[in-house]
Formats: sequence, structure tokens, C-alpha cells
Amino acid sequence: MLELRYLGHSAVYLSDGKTRIVVDPFLSGNPTASLKAEELEVDYVLVTHAHGDHWGDSLALAQKGATIIGTAEIGYYAESKGAKAIPMNIGGKFKAAWGSLKLTPAWHSSSFPDGTYGGMPTGMILEFGGMKIYHAGDTALFSDMGLIGKHGIDLACLPIGDHFTMGPDDALQALELIRPKAVLPIHYNTFPPIMQDGEAFVARARLLGVEGRALKPGEVWPLQ
Repeated sequence: MLELRYLGHSAVYLSDGKTRIVVDPFLSGNPTASLKAEELEVDYVLVTHAHGDHWGDSLALAQKGATIIGTAEIGYYAESKGAKAIPMNIGGKFKAAWGSLKLTPAWHSSSFPDGTYGGMPTGMILEFGGMKIYHAGDTALFSDMGLIGKHGIDLACLPIGDHFTMGPDDALQALELIRPKAVLPIHYNTFPPIMQDGEAFVARARLLGVEGRALKPGEVWPLQ
């Protein structure tokens, strides 16, 4: 069974009992984070883009032995800071014993907190624990999400905060394009500009035939 733990904002922790993965580990400085970076043990850190609220504690986790995976710019930046990294790019797939990771386009921007260019922003299709999980990162709605849906997505993690990303209405259109089995709303209620009603979004998603949960930071969703 695959365990998903929502850590707050866009941070998602996944474990199949052997391999531990975290996406966009923004913990330090996140008022909604359910864990501190020093409390998190992971093998891989997946980074959708370089903004501070997604890059977050990636280096701190790498110092504890995790490998960072992201675009070439993210990977090489991580290596320049002494971290172990796997640089890749949009359309490419990284294969491992635990599954695979494919980077997808995202409509957003990307730069590190120090101003360094972070490459193109991405979403991610993670094949892990017998499931296909799409983490959209920070993105606007775009029609090629229909192509992402052709992968047969079990769970889509979609931003609903608006202002910097899709809002709830556009995220619902994204669901119509992707047609996942389930949805987890992310990137909302962290700061005043992105306050949204996650439960209301999930209720509207059910009307489209997509089950979902609006997890509070720290809550676990067993996936099977």
C-alpha cells in the first residue's frame, strides 16, 4: 500500500514501505507545515520548480542523504551546493527500481531565492507503489493536460489557490481534461492571497465523478 501524507502547501510525502519520496518540501517558514525538516527522513526530493515555497528545505534534506531530482538547472544548482542530484528535463523519464518520474510542462515561472534562474517550471508524473500520481506543481490551466490524462492518472495533486496558480474553477476544468480517479487540492490556505475552501472544491470534483480529499497538513491518505 502506498501512503500519502500532506505536509502543507504543495509538499507531499509518499512511501511504499521501502522508498520515501517528498515533493516540494517547503517546511521551514511555512506556517501550515506539519513537520520540521529535521523530522523528515526521505530518499528522494522531487522539485517542480525553484521558487522558495517549493525548493524549500531540499538542501537540508540532501545533507541527510536524500537525492534531489528536477530540471537540469535545479539539479546542477543542487550539485553546486554539494548535494547529490539527478538533473533531467521536460518530456524525459527517470527510471529506478521503485518506479519512474516523468517531467511535464507547467505554465508558471522559476527562480531560486537567491535570484538564480531555475529553468522551466514543471509538473511530474510519478509511477510509484503501483500508482500513477500527477503533481502539477504551480501552473495555470492549459489544454495539454488532456495529454497528461492519457497516462491514466490515479491521483492528481492540483493547485487551487488562485492568484499565483489555477484557482478552483480552472482546477475543475483541469480535472475534466485529466480525468484522474482522485484529486488532492494543494497550494492553498498558506498565505492570505491563496485562501480557498478545499472541502468545497472536493465536493465540486465529486460532481465530475472524481473522488478527492482536502487533507489538513499532517493527515495521511492510504492509496491503493
